[in-house]
Amino acid sequence: MEYLYSIPGETNFIENKMKKSILALLLILICINQVNSQDTDQIVIGTKHSIKSTILKEDREYWVNLPDSYHHPESSHKTYPLLILLDGNLHFKSITGMVNYMSADAYGSRTIPELIVVGIRSMDRERDYTPDKIVTVRENNTGGGDNFLGFLEEELIPELDQKYRTEPYRILFGHSLGGLLATHTFMKERTLFNAFIAIDPSFGTWDAETMDKKLNSITAPSFERYIYLATANWGKRNFRNRDRHVRFFEAINSKSTGELHAKLEYFEKEDHSSVPILAFYNGISAIFEGFGLSYREVDDIAKLTRNFRAISERLSYNFSPPEYLVNQLGYRLLRSKNAIDQAKALEYFKLNVENYPKSANSYDSLGEAFETVGETQKAIENYKKSLELDSNNEHAKIRINELSKIRTK
Repeated sequence: MEYLYSIPGETNFIENKMKKSILALLLILICINQVNSQDTDQIVIGTKHSIKSTILKEDREYWVNLPDSYHHPESSHKTYPLLILLDGNLHFKSITGMVNYMSADAYGSRTIPELIVVGIRSMDRERDYTPDKIVTVRENNTGGGDNFLGFLEEELIPELDQKYRTEPYRILFGHSLGGLLATHTFMKERTLFNAFIAIDPSFGTWDAETMDKKLNSITAPSFERYIYLATANWGKRNFRNRDRHVRFFEAINSKSTGELHAKLEYFEKEDHSSVPILAFYNGISAIFEGFGLSYREVDDIAKLTRNFRAISERLSYNFSPPEYLVNQLGYRLLRSKNAIDQAKALEYFKLNVENYPKSANSYDSLGEAFETVGETQKAIENYKKSLELDSNNEHAKIRINELSKIRTK
């Protein structure tokens, strides 16, 4: 397995592209400097892989970045949504840095869930990212978009599901022609992708007739998905670019029978080449709006469940309250001297066991809660369940031993 490395000099490209986007640049630099080091000279940001595609009749390279927690023993039960990047060779470094910063506990943000990020190295963008044949004076290689999607959905995603602990929630990111393919995928009746970040998509390849035909064929399943669209400033050609994006957005909004789960955003100060980083940050934040709920904002378990029920309804996928958040809420109440608060704490720990039945820590915490309120037998039962899931849980071993002695007296 070949490793991908980043060295400080490579940030010059980002600095040149992001003249006015200092905040985003700082986020990236912070993140890249926080990833795991193999030695004092190298910073590992991912691994390089290759897959032989029968559909495309060629070998395709892809890069993988795993979340910080992926190899932690206490996280062995966790599964992770997939973020797939088109033109991964251009966007992998910046976006993995941002995802790690926004999702990891080390930085205290956790505004999005941890994601497995996969970058597909581009080879023939005009062939792979254009859904329709474009008629030009000279012969071209366009129109292979659906073939490429077949590669993603029938070959690459099954391989990723087999190799990694993936959650069947998948986000497709694309810029320019990649954004065009992401939008096309959103409109398909069937796809394995659940959400889309389409950055300044090249709608100029679709004339009005083609656009209308696609919009007229859109079906209900598309509106169960989330799409974020970003529009950049094209200067003198800006009106036509923005108009196409606005026209598309307004059309899908009018066709949606319920609330449209989508967002269109215009970046007046960014051009086509500088917009991807800022737009990705806004796009991934829009998709997971509300996910970064702080334990300080939660008054009771009902508010917690309402918040994540709203996220799940918006994304048409069940996102349970994060295990770490529920644990924080439970222990805050458990440490109280108030018996009512301690009883409420039990409800939080029970929720974690319900949502994360393969987590040794969830049972260990529930055992501690039962022990605190004086229910010794239930405490022992949950400590034993924790040990079944993690035989190295020394805390559970000690508590079982101590509580068993108490019961025999």
